[in-house]
Amino acid sequence: MTIDYPAIEADRERIKREYLLPHRPSSSARGLHHFALLSSDVERTIRFYQELLEFPLTEIFENRDYKGSNHFFFDIGNGNLLAFFDFPGLDLGPYQEVLGGLHHIAISVDPATWERLRGKLEMAGVPHQIESGASIYFRDPDGARLELLADHLGEMYGSRVL
Repeated sequence: MTIDYPAIEADRERIKREYLLPHRPSSSARGLHHFALLSSDVERTIRFYQELLEFPLTEIFENRDYKGSNHFFFDIGNGNLLAFFDFPGLDLGPYQEVLGGLHHIAISVDPATWERLRGKLEMAGVPHQIESGASIYFRDPDGARLELLADHLGEMYGSRVL
């Protein structure tokens, strides 16, 4: 399969001209309330996110949609939450990255925290990849891909995105 990179770039520029407004209006949203993932082991997930990544557990209660299932939340800063469900008795199988599905979750941390968490990932033996000196990519215990990004919220590798 041959990819026509000049055509992709031309299309990207056309989309920017058409949809990037010179005076962006305010969003109708107040923020990300929570992003929900699946957990195959509640305690393992809590240890990974709270102890390794230092995202405090904020609450755990029964999922209203599935009796016996837990719905639990971690504080990822700025009033945002990362949430999980477990579904005991359902064989959901391992995480799979698919077209149209979750690719990764990027979470902003300050540079000193980025360095500390990189060290903790290494000490814990979590396989990871460092990109551009500001991103660490790795997977959680259920296989979801995460990125710790040392850039400020609203910035990406030196560009303003917000």
